[in-house]
Amino acid sequence: MNNPARRRQTGRCLVAALALTARLVVHAEPAPPSADVAAATNTVPARLSLAEAQHLALARNWDLLAAKSDVDIAFAQRLIAREFPNPTLSLSSAFINVDNHPSGTVMGNGVWDRNYDTIAAISQLLEIGGKRASRKTSALEGWRVARARFADARRLLDQGVANAYIAALLATENARILRASAAALRQEAQIAATRFQAGEIAATDQKQIEIAADQLELEAQSAEAAATSARVNVEVLLGVRHPLGQWTAVDTFANLVTKPMPRDRLEPATPRPDLLAAESAKAKADADLKLQKAYRVPDPTVEFQYEHNPPDFPNTVGVGISLPLPLWNHNRGAIEAARSATEQARAQVEKVRGQIAADIINARIAYDDAAARLARYTQSIQPRSQAVTETIAFAYHKGGASLLDLLQAERNDNDVRLAAAQAASDTAIAAAALEAALAVEPSGESPR
Repeated sequence: MNNPARRRQTGRCLVAALALTARLVVHAEPAPPSADVAAATNTVPARLSLAEAQHLALARNWDLLAAKSDVDIAFAQRLIAREFPNPTLSLSSAFINVDNHPSGTVMGNGVWDRNYDTIAAISQLLEIGGKRASRKTSALEGWRVARARFADARRLLDQGVANAYIAALLATENARILRASAAALRQEAQIAATRFQAGEIAATDQKQIEIAADQLELEAQSAEAAATSARVNVEVLLGVRHPLGQWTAVDTFANLVTKPMPRDRLEPATPRPDLLAAESAKAKADADLKLQKAYRVPDPTVEFQYEHNPPDFPNTVGVGISLPLPLWNHNRGAIEAARSATEQARAQVEKVRGQIAADIINARIAYDDAAARLARYTQSIQPRSQAVTETIAFAYHKGGASLLDLLQAERNDNDVRLAAAQAASDTAIAAAALEAALAVEPSGESPR
């Protein structure tokens, strides 16, 4: 290594290697952002699954963040409810000049030795009658209400993201179907051009097929615009500041409609968050009623006093107590209002229980109906429609069917495929509604 030529050659190799590495780093293709990276950078991955969309919405949705702030506010109210009222300190000094007597005394002429009447007192309000306990209970139940509402907001957000994602998937599938139908008619138009040159058909047949293909292409463009708008709606739920709708869905109807569903459950495995919120709201209303009743008992204020008044009575210590006399105001209005709030909260609990039962049965009915329609389309109607279209197209090429028959068969087959896609979308949306009604995690593995 002491050879200068060898050292220069080694240095040149090292520089070349570093330059090559820098070029590879600069020109490397960036990887698409994952869900965690997208959550931190406020972007959407180029390829987005439903689970990733729900994960991003949980981290960035504005309404959910506001619900989380409500939990923080409720926790702060718990801290406030635990605090004792602060004592009050008062200090006063008075000088009474009688017959122009000097303020100095035999003790001296300093400020502390003069004949000033100086009083220092400290007073403390004492809460009695269970007010503090009721206030703490009310704050605790308010915190539980906020937590349950946050969990319910997350449940509804999962369902909303699923519905928006499925709507985007349906619009994309509609555009694909219309593009495929237009391409099939374009191929028919090419065959018709060959037959027209051979004198087998009239020029009007070729033009009618081209017109039908143009109409399907226009419908496909509208469907693609609707798909972009649907993807933008998903990004709004994900908290994207500048939505563009340029991502591609990873999930398909095939895997969304075939996942296992809790078909035998008639009620949530654990209490649903909205029911927990209603029950906690009732408990809070009960605590508030108890607190208002406790306000009928007046709270005393205990005072400790020290008085300095030289020269005759230089130091005096005193104890006092004061409390309002409940002669005119017995807090009846606040008690009646709290009692009405309690009855209202009790009715709300029963209403939520009934709503949960209705949500489950309605979602199950919708899911069974959509799944049955989808099965019939995929297993019976769609294969027969495709077979009829192929048969009529073959007959038209051989001169055994009219152009009207061909166009009608193509249109019917296109409608069948669109209806099958709609049935798949309805099934996926009903599945999401059933999961939300049963408070099932989006993964389908465990209840909330």
